[in-house]
Amino acid sequence: MTSFVRLIVVFSFLRQALGTQQMPPNQILVSLAMILTFFIMEPVGKHAYENAVKPYIDKEITYDVAFEKGVEPFKDFMIRNTREKDLALFLRIRDVPNPQSYKDVPLSVVIPAFMISELKTAFEIGFLLYLPFLVIDMVVSSVLMAMGMMMLPPVMISMPFKLLIFVLVDGWNLLIGNLIESFK
Repeated sequence: MTSFVRLIVVFSFLRQALGTQQMPPNQILVSLAMILTFFIMEPVGKHAYENAVKPYIDKEITYDVAFEKGVEPFKDFMIRNTREKDLALFLRIRDVPNPQSYKDVPLSVVIPAFMISELKTAFEIGFLLYLPFLVIDMVVSSVLMAMGMMMLPPVMISMPFKLLIFVLVDGWNLLIGNLIESFK
């Protein structure tokens, strides 16, 4: 129900595209994804706390009302970041009639639709990340073949170039900035 899935999948694709097998380590990637998830989800969490948790703790509302009000901002976040096609798929699978508005879509439909939308978006971003690094691999491989250096693995030569280019274009800044902006 958060931005974590998209972030961690994109970071994994980045590591593969760079050709660095275990660098940065999984713990760093997961930590970065969690910290960014907290950053992205903070307004949603604050809204849920102020409108549901706090009144429930103060015994101003019942548990059922608190649950409904607490889920609402998360549901809105998920629906904003879910493709209509994915919502329609799970509505059809559940045999639920077309809802009048997004508020009428059951949570049991929103969550799986959000998850597959996040995976699709993460794979699209991963594909776009891979392309420039693939070009570098192809150029290095072609140059090595043209020089007759068939025994030298192209990865040994291309990885430093990929790292250099990633650092020169300030790749982390670009990637994280665009990832955060990708959440509406």
